[in-house]
Amino acid sequence: MAVNNEAEILAQWSEQLAKALQIPDLRVDQELLLELARRSADSVIHASAPVTAFMVGYAAGQEAGKGNAGSSVTPSAATTRAADIAFSLCESRAGGRGADPTS
Repeated sequence: MAVNNEAEILAQWSEQLAKALQIPDLRVDQELLLELARRSADSVIHASAPVTAFMVGYAAGQEAGKGNAGSSVTPSAATTRAADIAFSLCESRAGGRGADPTS
């Protein structure tokens, strides 16, 4: 059966990549990451989309990894927190304020 739906292709790709990276149980919020990439590309430059997605994923992984030492931070919560920070920065840039929401 041929796959012609972009969301389905992306889901299959994510699953294949997760297996290859030996993280088969990883659940990816594709809609969140796509929106994050779109907003960062729109408010910064196009090339910021993959960099932003990578950095959010890295920060989420770091925070969730700390959860293994006794904290109750889930990977999903860590991703949402990191994405919220990036969304705030995108909004600041788009609004021309240039404020840093982390300070």
